[in-house]
Amino acid sequence: MMTSRSLWCSLVLLGVFPLVTRGWMDVDQSRRLYSNAGRLHQEVLYTSCYCSYMLYGQDGLHASCEKKYCGRGSKCVVNRDTNQPECRCVEDCKSSYMPVCGSDGRFYENHCQLHRASCLQRKKIYIIHSKDCFFKGDTCTMADYSRLKSILLDLQARRQSPPRSLAKDGVAQKRFLIEELFKHLNLNGDGHLSSSELAQLMKKEALEDDLLGCTLEDLLQFDDYNNDGRLTLQELYTAFQVVQLSLPEDQRITVTTITVGLSTVLTCSIRGALRPPIIWKRNGVVLNFLDLEDINDFGEDDSLYITKVTTIHMGNYTCHAYGYEELYQTHILQVNVPPVIRVYPETQAQEPGVSASLKCHAEGIPNPRITWLKNGIDIMPKLSKQLSLLANGSELHISSVRYEDTGAYTCIAKNEVGVDEDISSLFIEDSARKTLANILWREEGLSVGNMFYVFSDDGITVLQPNECEIRRHIRPEERIFTGYEEICPRVEGEDTQSCLWASAVNVRDKYIYVTQPKQNRVMIIDIQTQKAIQSLDVDPLPTKLHYDKSHDQVWVLSWGDMRQSSPSLQVSP
Repeated sequence: MMTSRSLWCSLVLLGVFPLVTRGWMDVDQSRRLYSNAGRLHQEVLYTSCYCSYMLYGQDGLHASCEKKYCGRGSKCVVNRDTNQPECRCVEDCKSSYMPVCGSDGRFYENHCQLHRASCLQRKKIYIIHSKDCFFKGDTCTMADYSRLKSILLDLQARRQSPPRSLAKDGVAQKRFLIEELFKHLNLNGDGHLSSSELAQLMKKEALEDDLLGCTLEDLLQFDDYNNDGRLTLQELYTAFQVVQLSLPEDQRITVTTITVGLSTVLTCSIRGALRPPIIWKRNGVVLNFLDLEDINDFGEDDSLYITKVTTIHMGNYTCHAYGYEELYQTHILQVNVPPVIRVYPETQAQEPGVSASLKCHAEGIPNPRITWLKNGIDIMPKLSKQLSLLANGSELHISSVRYEDTGAYTCIAKNEVGVDEDISSLFIEDSARKTLANILWREEGLSVGNMFYVFSDDGITVLQPNECEIRRHIRPEERIFTGYEEICPRVEGEDTQSCLWASAVNVRDKYIYVTQPKQNRVMIIDIQTQKAIQSLDVDPLPTKLHYDKSHDQVWVLSWGDMRQSSPSLQVSP
């Protein structure tokens, strides 16, 4: 048997569905049908609620309003005179800032405000989703809004002037006025400005005529950055562009130390709300706008990026916020350079009884400390009148050489970031004797580790001096590994196939670079395999090589021709 509740709900549904049927039959009223269909679900829900209230005996007055459906922007109230439910527009909406655009071209703070306006005007206003509508029909332009803020500051200054102690600080004066303005606008003292507070103050102080078409609520429209429908003091600072910068005292001067060849980042420690862009200077020159390959100010934190630091980058750098040069930070950039040494002579032969000097020129930052070894053994314990160190240890002097002074003297230079060493060879011989020293002295040679490379017209000879042994002979007709060219190609018009060398350098104890003036090239020898692996074409008549260890570069000096009329300098990485 059907209950009274089921019967009542069925009657209601039977009353609803004919409405839908009539809507489909009337094509001209299809738009109305769409609107009615939107209410259909709600009406059924409200009717269902009415069923439950009736069954459970709720108060008749309350129940009669419950079955009354009112559209958005309105609510049901009971008329005291007729005791009948009726729909009336809502008097106020909750304070929330969730902006929407209406089909009437107006901007509304939230959905409730839009539906309330629709109710009051008795016309359909629906939400449209287009970014172009947000300021459509808005009487407060950006220019008007800027004037609004100036007017508010002037009004606040009339209410309460800044203290005399701030007379010379314009930023502090503005900050004081903004803080007092916030207190004035914050009627309930909760630390936030809501639209209702701003609207009440507009009405209370009758500011409509003073604000040039804008309202205090436009502060929310333009400067509520987190869109929470309220303004904080920080957001008000931002709205009025109050800049407060700070720099910790212990960071006013910072020292950065970097090893040459690496990259570094200088970060400006100036902080503050609305901080303007950071300007970097060196020797009074602004770096931000220079198109430099090695110095850039890219990055969200306005840091200065220096790639492949060299000694050229050493010095002082300053940073400040644009327009606030009085507050600046100084960065002192120090560049450490590993030692680079050069011994001379590289090889010498002396007769017994004469004096001999071996000199070691060392450069580096910080200044390197120099020590000497003889055949791998520290000479310090053996210093005497006959064997002494001069010029802060950079010169080893032997006053009267003897046969036992023959050997390989290693100069070692060391500082905090690296170490370098080179060998100066000394041979003590009788002038009448032809020894291995004669060969090394009369030919172009290069010492690498415990081996000695002799470059002659017959190719390259690799010697082991301690054992007086030839380890390898690279002949002119041998091939270069990569290009398969001969090491010393036969020159047209010459009877024999011979080599001509000019200069050689040791690169990281891995390779030997040697110039070949006839072929206008530099040949590279792999030390481990003792083979020629590659050749590099250079300018005509390459005569001198120099290896820059700090930058890992080989410099090639070429004459151009035998008259040296067009010399050139090339750099090989």
